[in-house]
This record gives sequence, C-alpha cells and structure tokens, in this order.
Amino acid sequence: MSVHDETISGRDYARLCELIYAQAGIALGKERKTMLEVRIKRRLKVLELHSYSEYCDYLFGHEGLKDEIVHLIDVVTTNKTDFFRESGHFDFLAEKALPELMERIAGRQFLIWSAGCSTGEEPYTMAIVLSEYALTHPGFRFRILATDISNPVLAKAELGVYTDDIVAPVAPLLRRKYFMRSRAPGTAQQRVVPELRRLIEFRRLNFMDADYGVSEKADAIFCRNVIIYFDRATQERILQKLANCLLPGGYMFVGHAETLHDMNLPLTPVAPALYRRIDGRV
Repeated sequence: MSVHDETISGRDYARLCELIYAQAGIALGKERKTMLEVRIKRRLKVLELHSYSEYCDYLFGHEGLKDEIVHLIDVVTTNKTDFFRESGHFDFLAEKALPELMERIAGRQFLIWSAGCSTGEEPYTMAIVLSEYALTHPGFRFRILATDISNPVLAKAELGVYTDDIVAPVAPLLRRKYFMRSRAPGTAQQRVVPELRRLIEFRRLNFMDADYGVSEKADAIFCRNVIIYFDRATQERILQKLANCLLPGGYMFVGHAETLHDMNLPLTPVAPALYRRIDGRV
C-alpha cells in the first residue's frame, strides 16, 4: 500500500504522541494527526519506507529510538521567527535594561540567551542591538548563547544566510552595516557579516533535559513564543529551569501570547511579556 493511501493508525498515533511528549514535552491532540502524517511523510522518503506502520516499527526499534528520534522532533517542531520581532523588547533592552545593568556587569561580559532561537533571526537581532549599544558605551562587552532543539534550523542559523524579504524588517542603515549581499547572479540573498556571526554560540538544547548545561548565569533570557507548544505543567517546569539560569535582577522576555500568571516562579512582572528575576532566590 502506498503511503499516500493510508493514515497513521490510532494505536501508532497514540504511541507517537506519548514519545514526542516524553522526549520534547510537546503535547499533540487528536486534531494534529493530519499535520503529523504530512510531516512524517518526508521522513518516509528519506528512509525509503512505504507506510506509517513501517516507520513506527523502525522508530520504536532499538536503532530507531537511537537514530531517528532527533529527526522526529525536528519534523514536529514549528519554527517561525523574524528579525526585530516584537521590537518593543529590543527597545527595552537597549534603553532601560542595559543602562540599569551597566554597573553590575562592569568588568565582565554581558550574557544574553536566545532560548528557542529557531533559524537565527532573534540572536542576530540581539547582536545588532548590542553591537550598536557598544559603540556608544566603551568597555561594554557581550556574548550571546542561542539554543534550539532542531539541528536543521541551527545549521541554517549558523550559516546566517537570508532572503531579502526576511531581512526587510532590519533598518536600511543596519542592513548595509551588518549584512553582505550575495554576488551570485539572480540571487536575492544576504549573509550576516562574520564579525556578528562570531558573537553567537549556537547549541542544541532540549527543554526536557534535566540539565541545560549552562554553567554561567545569564543577564537576560529571551524565551518567546516557545512555551505555547507545551502543556501548563511543562511550561512551569521549563520556566523554573530557565529562571534558575538567570542572575538575580536579570530579565526574562516571553512572547506576548504567553502568560506566567499563577505559576510559582521567582519572577516578577515588569511590563507586558517581561519579567525580572527576584533577588535572593536562586
């Protein structure tokens, strides 16, 4: 039977949902079954399998659980981002957070973390904003950590190549300064300059990991439009771990569609979709 003529059985869909939830914390309801079928179909072609049942037999075997799980998580995660998305957050960072934190970070690097960086637009926006700030504040140094669960989007982020329409939200002056236009005829692409790319450490991270492997606490964390894909209990566990990676007084930026209301977290609201780590609770 061709894969085009079948669907994932109820039993296999339940097994897949359970595995995805256990490995990535993403809860799929019954309404996501068609979406999962469409996305897994790409893996069938790669693996030269002919049905969803064959795929599940492979996935739940020893080799599959070891080799395929990363690819399964890649196909179920959604990666949507833009340069200067929710730009008010970057205005706050440059105009309020950094001036207020300057005395505290004297003599060391400012550390900011893009948690759920997708294809890189967010951390590169950070790099632009912080580089511009550094021009008028001698001695200010920073580094950026950017993490995501998906290997393909991390590879794209590290490359730093984007089409003109994706780069369009960046102001023309900043585009000329921080992007290089492709010289290939007929291509409408630009690449982030190497000086900016070197400022960012890209790393794979699964929010379900017990240890996030972040040895140095951050001054600010952007985790925006990420936790909406998790159930409430998982959201709180993730945010608690992230808060534990944040210095007291540091800032946590979340998406405007996300709320931390009634969560037991060491964070206090500052502005819409913006929280601050409470001092003394580490």
